[in-house]
Amino acid sequence: MIKVAMTGVYVDDVARAHAFYTDVLGFETRLHMDLGDDILFVTVGAPAGAQPELQLLLEPGQGPIAESYRSALYEAGIPCIVFSVDDLRAEYARLRGVGVRFTHPPQRQGPVLAAVFDDTCGNLVQLVQPKE
Repeated sequence: MIKVAMTGVYVDDVARAHAFYTDVLGFETRLHMDLGDDILFVTVGAPAGAQPELQLLLEPGQGPIAESYRSALYEAGIPCIVFSVDDLRAEYARLRGVGVRFTHPPQRQGPVLAAVFDDTCGNLVQLVQPKE
């Protein structure tokens, strides 16, 4: 059986992204290694007990491929990643309360309730909750 172990998100500042994904979104740090020359290798994941084997790599988004990819997604309004939540309306209210800027408020999209926010690091992120 093949399972997802790690996926990456290109960010414009790894340290700032790490702070946002942990302090604001509530992820926990899985790996934080200083590789020298201002290069960080940082992964985060869902809080303890949820998806312990899955990590999100906060990848430096500099370079022509990453920058083009990231900016094209952003300009097209396409989220770079989708996270699921149990109660989207509550999470929307909590995140707005701490200053997160949403580009789309919660709305029905096929089989889910979805909202999209700016992660402050060059990406749009979608939150989804399955329809009841």
